[in-house]
Amino acid sequence: MSDIIIYSIITVSATGVLAAIILFIASQKFKVFEDPRIDQVEEALPGANCGGCGVPGCRPFAENCVKSDTFDDLYCPVGGNSCMKEIADILGKKAVEKAPEVAVVQCSGCPKHRKRTNEYDGAKSCKIEASLYSGNTACSYGCSGLGDCVDVCTFDAIHINPETKLPEVIDGKCTGCNACVEACPKNIIELRPKKKKDRKIFVSCMNKDKGGAAKKSCAVACIGCKKCQKECKFDAIIIENNLAYIDPIKCKLCRKCVPVCPTNSIVEIGFPVRKPKPPKKDKIVKAKKEDKIKKEKNVEIISTKKPMK
Repeated sequence: MSDIIIYSIITVSATGVLAAIILFIASQKFKVFEDPRIDQVEEALPGANCGGCGVPGCRPFAENCVKSDTFDDLYCPVGGNSCMKEIADILGKKAVEKAPEVAVVQCSGCPKHRKRTNEYDGAKSCKIEASLYSGNTACSYGCSGLGDCVDVCTFDAIHINPETKLPEVIDGKCTGCNACVEACPKNIIELRPKKKKDRKIFVSCMNKDKGGAAKKSCAVACIGCKKCQKECKFDAIIIENNLAYIDPIKCKLCRKCVPVCPTNSIVEIGFPVRKPKPPKKDKIVKAKKEDKIKKEKNVEIISTKKPMK
């Protein structure tokens, strides 16, 4: 009985050793070398896994950084220039600096300006609503306000205003990860370069209908009148498909286009309140002349009246 047990132990041990040898040989033959710098780059990244860099996660982005010869097409919007510089130092490459970007909602069609024509009673999703019909207002280009952009934001940088029913971006929290841009089925959210003091001027409308139809569907819709384009001295405004667009690169934030817009579709954010302009001298002189003429007429009328007996 003891011999059987001994033979069994020897057999099992030999089988185990043989299997271990086979596994070791196989692991050495088929093992995949991984550059240790990938781990270093991944540690330098913020770890948000937001996909703003164009790949699904920080680990694949780190792998791309190590494999790529240059950083021309690689940028982490969450970490920014400081993060990319740290990665460049690890890999011995040159970092490409980019201006930080912030999301902008290009729609001002709140219930006050864009009245509802029907009620949507389906799943609370902008994408689902957009796939079913044009929307619950006369403007088919406007925001649905159901919050798909809010759901995908991992930085708590965008919220739906309960009064306007429109999404609002918190510039201080927005990282420009592009998640809300991709989530919006109406394409009303755009990434624009961050300016000094978070100032920005943009056309808050995406309605491509002709002027009359656009104005009828929303009181603050762009009607493509070209007044803003004529006023701009920097060729920063383009009119295409009955809609004005302000190029954030060319725009100098002079604000001259804002007051000439007849529908108030151009929005200015982060600027001090405008001071009322004093009346021009020629207008003052004209007003004085008119007052003088009125006084002279009143004197003539009084002088022509017959005295009471």
